[in-house]
Amino acid sequence: MGILDLFLQSSSSISLLGALLVLLLVYLVSSSSFSSQKEGKEPPGPRPLPVLGNLLQLDLKRPYLTLLKVRKRVLWSNGDSWKEMRRFALTNLRDFGMGKKASEDKIIEECDYLIEVFKTFKGEAFDTTQPINYAVSNIICSIVYGSRFEYDDPEFTSLVDRTNRTIQLVGSPSIQVYNMFPWIGKWNLGLFSHLKETLNPQMCRGFVDAFLVRKQNLEVSGIANSHFNDRNLLYTVLNLFAAGTDTTATTLRWGLLYMAKNPKIQGKGLKVQEEVNREIGSRQVQIEDRKNLPFTDAVIHETQRLANIAPMAKTFQCLYCPQGTTVYPLLTSVLYDESEWERPHSFYPAHFLDKDGKFVKRDAFMPFSAGRRICLGEGLARMELFIFFTSLLQHFRFTPPPGSRHVLFSVRPPQLGSI
Repeated sequence: MGILDLFLQSSSSISLLGALLVLLLVYLVSSSSFSSQKEGKEPPGPRPLPVLGNLLQLDLKRPYLTLLKVRKRVLWSNGDSWKEMRRFALTNLRDFGMGKKASEDKIIEECDYLIEVFKTFKGEAFDTTQPINYAVSNIICSIVYGSRFEYDDPEFTSLVDRTNRTIQLVGSPSIQVYNMFPWIGKWNLGLFSHLKETLNPQMCRGFVDAFLVRKQNLEVSGIANSHFNDRNLLYTVLNLFAAGTDTTATTLRWGLLYMAKNPKIQGKGLKVQEEVNREIGSRQVQIEDRKNLPFTDAVIHETQRLANIAPMAKTFQCLYCPQGTTVYPLLTSVLYDESEWERPHSFYPAHFLDKDGKFVKRDAFMPFSAGRRICLGEGLARMELFIFFTSLLQHFRFTPPPGSRHVLFSVRPPQLGSI
């Protein structure tokens, strides 16, 4: 065989191989696009390349670092770090009054501030978002930092506004607050520095102090590489702040909206305000009043059920999760289960009342999720919802703005979020 024949044969083989590779690439790209269209809209995320997938988005020398960036948190971590951080958070948040008399006093104090803010509008229509967010945020601040902030403190209000705006617009886990707005992290780091300088191990002011004391004790003992480090402190506080503010504040606003849209439930008859006036009068609302206010308690529970502010399911608003996808189910699908609720898509407080008008706890009611990752602050959130909601209905009557009485609204949240 001559040299020319060998050259032609070699060229043909190379051309054929190249053509096959091109065809394979075209097939993979087209099949990927077709599959995406066929399955429906998948949740937004980094788009993988054919064959390579998301390989180029990893640190190839230390790929584990890329993955670790999204796992060292209280809400989304696993393993020893998650266990230790959650155990520490549960113990110390309870020590600082979460769900106890101490936190009740903080809520009552903050409720007085909130009521005074509402009074300044003198019955005119206004947006309740900011004042309610500030009030609820201050409860977390008093437990985490050991102090509350004024509603006109520019750094505090900016922190709260950015945190809630990020959760609403991005619809992402609260850990991305730090990634989206590094300024929020810097604000916390600045506050941490002040707390470190004034730290008294014998008199902890809040959760951050307790964390810093544990960190110092481990360092003195010579224990290196513990989970008690500045990074975990920042992420833990950000998670507590974001999750402890947006969920409760949003539920409260839904409650006020339901009252405005259902005046018969809010007003006269065997309804919220009459029940509150009869059982409490003009004195300050306390958590022990809950047992004497079954209808009010039922309204709060129905608000949590129907508003369903933290949903998660296989499909959501046309987003599709393929089989085998790792998800974090919140078990809230039962809140709309037609086999559990008489009117699952309507605001119907009787869901939580028996035939005698007494409050009934339903097994299908689980807005705080369940299992090992059940909400850390369930007790605090329940206390906040009752005292804030009941106190506001004690002092005010909520109605739609003039000209909007017949405006319809959807109970479906605008974005998919995880709290």
